[in-house]
Amino acid sequence: MLDKTDIKSLNYKELQEFVAELGEKPFRAKQIYEWIHVKQVESFSEMTNLSKAFQQKLDEKCHLTVLTKEAVQISKIDGTRKYLFVLEDGNVIESVLMKYKHGNSVCISSQVGCRMGCRFCASTLDGLVRGLTPAEMIDQIYRIGKDIGERISNVVVMGTGEPMDNFDNLLRFIELLTDEHGLNISQRNLTVSTCGIVPKIRELADKKLAITLALSLHASSQAKRLELMPVANKYEIHEVLDACRYYFDQTGRRVTFEYSLVGGVNDTDEDARALTQLIGDMNCHVNLIPVNPIKERDYVQSNASVIAAFKNKLEKNGINVTIRREMGRDIDGACGQLRKRYIERT
Repeated sequence: MLDKTDIKSLNYKELQEFVAELGEKPFRAKQIYEWIHVKQVESFSEMTNLSKAFQQKLDEKCHLTVLTKEAVQISKIDGTRKYLFVLEDGNVIESVLMKYKHGNSVCISSQVGCRMGCRFCASTLDGLVRGLTPAEMIDQIYRIGKDIGERISNVVVMGTGEPMDNFDNLLRFIELLTDEHGLNISQRNLTVSTCGIVPKIRELADKKLAITLALSLHASSQAKRLELMPVANKYEIHEVLDACRYYFDQTGRRVTFEYSLVGGVNDTDEDARALTQLIGDMNCHVNLIPVNPIKERDYVQSNASVIAAFKNKLEKNGINVTIRREMGRDIDGACGQLRKRYIERT
């Protein structure tokens, strides 16, 4: 497999060049791209408008990435589905389908494991194994779409892994996802989350894409961010926020700040005041997240009245805030929990 072309990770132009190298007519590229990205076939033999000889040639020269669905948990509360997929090298990743009135949203993983070490996250407990290929990222969406037989309209790259730590593959994934020859999902319907790798935020800003950037902020000061997120050792909080301002300047896209409320740690009146001072001047949106407790850490969720009060204080200061609706709480909705159990079991 090592010397085979990862055909699902090729963009449209590269596929055209590849088909030409094989001595085939140019229109074949459009056919193949459609089979892979629109019809989402699982083998070359399903590409019925190609000759048997050409199908065989593709089989010899290419590799078609297809994830294997190992498990799916369905929430009895809201229909959220949590998927566990096995990759071809035996690693496992998670993806989540959330059903909203406005359409189906899929949250995908960008890495196997994660090296960022955020204290409240189960994804990072076993460290980073590797980044996902563009094909492995996009196939999470394809498998889920096929499983439910419905179109996926929104994508968030917010599952296991730090997308900016797999930057080139992330960019290629975005290109494949939004290509008019493929699924053609609008860039505006895509959100990419980061814990704050400053140079990559700036590099992404320079691409001037129409995607939403979500920053995992989770703290109102550098000192508190250091407690929760090791990445703060490398990138100071004001440096990260300056990169977010730059992102808005370059793209015109309002940045979302993810803020996980941890009881007694970052949910006080003082935190609300400090947070207002930090981001009050920015065109942004704050997403308050009641933290999902994990057994490896002793963090607890802020109680409902504290969460409401925190939201209130930010709103009074003119900051746009929502409390993230908890989806799939009865099925280990938090990142990394299903994968961790699978690894422990096997």
